[in-house]
Amino acid sequence: MEKGFGYLVASMDWCSRKVLSRRLSNTLDTDFCVQALEAAIQDYGCPQIMNSDQGAQFTSKAFTSTLKNSDIQISMDGKGCYYDNIFVERLWRTVKYEQLYTREFNNLEEVRKSLNVWFNWYNQERFHQSLDDLTRFDKN
Repeated sequence: MEKGFGYLVASMDWCSRKVLSRRLSNTLDTDFCVQALEAAIQDYGCPQIMNSDQGAQFTSKAFTSTLKNSDIQISMDGKGCYYDNIFVERLWRTVKYEQLYTREFNNLEEVRKSLNVWFNWYNQERFHQSLDDLTRFDKN
């Protein structure tokens, strides 16, 4: 955007690569991360394990207590080990190069609308090499 920044968080199912929930914020706080986590739990139930990086949002009391209260085991990447969370890192690369870097946005609402369309396509129609070039729905 011409002014400001946007921060995106996503919860992903590693098996299907489906993005279960996501939130966009203009501040790098904990609230939008907890909201994304709670939305994923509400819509898809509690996973056995939740993996994240060691960012302040994910090590915060608000985020970790949400996991603990739902009996979800906490798994965090090693410090500086992007490969531990490679599926989400690949998602970030894909969304940036296929959607965000190819367009101009005036405000966060434009970004949000664009991401809604893109994530619906990503989850429902996009073929994935890691799924033998099938969509999530073909794989199920």
